[in-house]
Amino acid sequence: MTKGKAWTRSELILAVNLYCKIPFGKIDMKTPEVIQLAQRLDRTPGSISYKLANFASIDPTLPRKGASNVSRLDIEVWQEFFDNWDDLAFESEKKAAEIQNVPLDKFTGIDTGNLPIGETRERTVKVRVNQQFFRKMILSTYDYRCCITGLPIEDLLVASHIIPWSKDKKNRLNPSNGLCLNALHDRAFDKGLISFSDQYEMLIAERIKKSEPEKVDFFLRYHKQKIDLPKRFLPNKDFLAYHRNNIFKAEINKNETKSK
Repeated sequence: MTKGKAWTRSELILAVNLYCKIPFGKIDMKTPEVIQLAQRLDRTPGSISYKLANFASIDPTLPRKGASNVSRLDIEVWQEFFDNWDDLAFESEKKAAEIQNVPLDKFTGIDTGNLPIGETRERTVKVRVNQQFFRKMILSTYDYRCCITGLPIEDLLVASHIIPWSKDKKNRLNPSNGLCLNALHDRAFDKGLISFSDQYEMLIAERIKKSEPEKVDFFLRYHKQKIDLPKRFLPNKDFLAYHRNNIFKAEINKNETKSK
């Protein structure tokens, strides 16, 4: 393998893509995804893991920092990615598919069979690819567990948007606008029947509280319980406030939603 060669923008975009899609605890040269990217970029696994640690040192959502030998291009690509999730997530997924010589739809697992040819198809493919990217990113951020219940069954987990997809284009793919929820709590969150305080405690709508307790225990048992927080990409408190103020239905005690 070639050693000491300068990193290109394209390689760094692939590295950020990997940083977003693997659990934080797996930023290690022994991780299979790190080894695979190293082989495709003709680099060592150590160089890939070190670059991921560099990104960890830039990541403002992390309370602790990684390596400090960050280049100007590292910062530029990171900023480009986090300022324009919509385009860079899609570009990074295309590049990841290309270096594996796999069609984009097969690489991402999206269904494009019935899509028309032309601009409509291109827009739809981009949306579906980005939605899948967001799912991978959020589930990996929460170590493939529901942040309320700890449920570890991937097929029952949803990458939930705090501010809905249709309401905030800029933050559609922002990982701090996501929560990993099981399908039932995701539905309740989407319908405004639960929400979260600034202390990351689950809040329950009066409609649920007034139901038969034994029938809604799966909600009541978690009332005011703090969710399991990720090591990175903490839920943005402004986004949580938006959800409480605009989506959370119910007559609630305002003191529950205030910052302490």
